[in-house]
Amino acid sequence: MQKLLSLLPGPVRERISALIGGTSENARSGRNALSAFLIRVASAGIAFLSQVLLARWLGAHEFGIYTYVWVWVVVAGTLCTAGFATSVIRFVPEYQTKGEYEYARGFLRTGRLVAFGSGALLGTTGFVFLWLWPGLVEDYYLLPLGLALICVPAFALMDYLDGVGRSQAWIGLALVPPYIVRPVLLFVFIGLALAFGFQKDAVTAMGAAIVATWLTCITQYLLQRRRLTQAVKTGIPRYRPGFWLKVSIPMFLLDGFALLMLNLDVLLLELFVEPDQIAIYYAAARTMALISFVHFAVTAAVMPRFAAAHAQNDIPAIRALLHEARKWTLLPSLAGALVLLALGKPILWLFGPEFTAGYPAMGILLFGLIARAAAGPAQGLLVVTGYQSITAWILGAAVIVNAALNLALIPSFGLIGAAIATATAFCFESLALFVVAIRTTRGDGKPAHLDASHGVAAE
Repeated sequence: MQKLLSLLPGPVRERISALIGGTSENARSGRNALSAFLIRVASAGIAFLSQVLLARWLGAHEFGIYTYVWVWVVVAGTLCTAGFATSVIRFVPEYQTKGEYEYARGFLRTGRLVAFGSGALLGTTGFVFLWLWPGLVEDYYLLPLGLALICVPAFALMDYLDGVGRSQAWIGLALVPPYIVRPVLLFVFIGLALAFGFQKDAVTAMGAAIVATWLTCITQYLLQRRRLTQAVKTGIPRYRPGFWLKVSIPMFLLDGFALLMLNLDVLLLELFVEPDQIAIYYAAARTMALISFVHFAVTAAVMPRFAAAHAQNDIPAIRALLHEARKWTLLPSLAGALVLLALGKPILWLFGPEFTAGYPAMGILLFGLIARAAAGPAQGLLVVTGYQSITAWILGAAVIVNAALNLALIPSFGLIGAAIATATAFCFESLALFVVAIRTTRGDGKPAHLDASHGVAAE
């Protein structure tokens, strides 16, 4: 860590050292935030390398099949947590602080049941549909999609366990299994499969994904279970399912809409183009998405400061911090985008020569990502200051815009149409979030009260 800090400019190094070097709660939070960021950066590197290698091993057609069905696993598995993966971060520490360990145990058990049970139910339902109506998908998707459904319960439980780990500040135990261990195991098992003569296709890749996902999930669960025995003690659990669900559903909507914004273009492309085209678009989109880590890092850093200023009703401080954070987000994002554009074709060539056809889509997607950077952490500001409902309305509207434009443009313009649709939806989302954020930080120093149900400003 000291070697890494020595590479930074003096003022930045001093501020980071002060943040993470002490024993206070702020210092511990700073270390956890830095650890989370470093793990996510490492996972991004591993994910990018794994996508390059998979594309090279499988070829564009089989890689397109694999990426399409895996996106479904990510979307379905995340939604199956029903918001409990986020609300656990609120409820379990609250019950621990109050000494109400019986409710903490009840919530943990309920969250596991919801995540795993919903995943199992969705997977079983998917199998039934594929068995009764195999014509719902093209033949080359049928077996990989069926195998993908086996991953959904484990993926959903891992996503929930991620939230459990965050709630206890076990950052390594929360993030390392899903973001580091699972991708590494995926390649270990793919390598073993190829060594034993299995075909280089999406079916082999999904088989490896099943083993990697379930093994990681079981290991993470067992490690957390041992530590949770001490954290929430042992005893009879108590339950408040209705209240927990009421709080979790808005978080489910926020997470679901955000997830769909990131993946809807890939899912809708399947209706109109061949798998090799999906692979090319996926490589272009995920390459450009690397600049999103700037937005992620800045948002993670300033959300606690937004919350603290909001608690003190210090609107000028919130406004100043939003202005400053937008600069922190926009300028590095612009620089990163220019670098990626300059190196775009060589980077895409790493996936395979045919993947350079995705370069125009990269340039178009850039506009949407820069729009998000220009808005800064507006969404984070609205969430921590009590405007979750209107944020969900905005994200839901952006998803509708995204879907409508993709369905309208992909048939005529293919990958370019998907890129235009997604970039436009990101611009709409960013502008709406920014306008609402500005209205909540008016220049008169008084908070603007927004009706969370209707999104109407009222004095």
